[in-house]
Amino acid sequence: PSPSDADRARSLLVPVADPEPRAPAEPAVAPVLPGRPDVQRPQVRTPGPEFGTDGGVPCPWCGTPTRPDRHFCARCAMPMAGRAETPGRLPWWRRLLIGRDTQTPWAGDRPRLRRGFGAILTWVVAAVVLTLVVTLVFKADDGYRAARDHFAKRASVVPDSFKASRSFPGHKPDLAFDTYSNTWWGPGVTQSGEGEWLEAHFEEPIRLLDVVITPGVSKQADQRSESARPHRIEATVTAADGSKSTKMLTLDQAAGGQSRKFRVGDAKSVRFTIRSSYGADDKKQVAIAEIEFFGRSNSNS
Repeated sequence: PSPSDADRARSLLVPVADPEPRAPAEPAVAPVLPGRPDVQRPQVRTPGPEFGTDGGVPCPWCGTPTRPDRHFCARCAMPMAGRAETPGRLPWWRRLLIGRDTQTPWAGDRPRLRRGFGAILTWVVAAVVLTLVVTLVFKADDGYRAARDHFAKRASVVPDSFKASRSFPGHKPDLAFDTYSNTWWGPGVTQSGEGEWLEAHFEEPIRLLDVVITPGVSKQADQRSESARPHRIEATVTAADGSKSTKMLTLDQAAGGQSRKFRVGDAKSVRFTIRSSYGADDKKQVAIAEIEFFGRSNSNS
């Protein structure tokens, strides 16, 4: 075509604006992420009445009738025996031996804590009991021997030999062990005779239970003033193994024999040393009329 035709054709065109961009269409359903399938939850159903429960035993916890042959309730699963009876409070000595309550508490219950003076007292009592038990274990032999000595029948024991620190002429130490109370031993010195001693010796070791001492020249009360009389006497016991023990004997001013517990075992010799005297003066010497030993009778063996 000629240029005129082209211009003519262009003049016939109607100018049209460019079309605007369209907005995206909104979806009918909002997009969602893929989800996990829900697990089907169990349905809790109330148990219905059991077959044969008509006239059954009511549960002590919830009252549901239950067959007599069941030990637990079909509804609440609690024991048909009911609640356990709470035992009474035990005496303190049984609680001390049993210890703390070992019963398992119910869920939600907290056992009572023992605090304060009660707990301290429990520990003190336990310590005292333990001390007594240990003491009894180690002293059982001594306790048995003491009990046997207490109930044993006594028999006189005569020493085999005698000696003294000094003796008044005609009053040797053997006269104090001759079983006669009208003979006596004296050191032959005036005043109290402190430090003077009289000793008895045994050939075989022997257990001595008691000793009877008659102070003065006689057991007669009207002869007490004729001599000084021992007041405190120190008894030194020599055992078979050579060991020595000492006992202090205190006598009264009364006339006659005075018994004292001795309780020594395996004695080989006993020395009586005068420490003080009654009625001592420059014209009197101390005197001992009799010393008697007593041990177990052979009938106790």
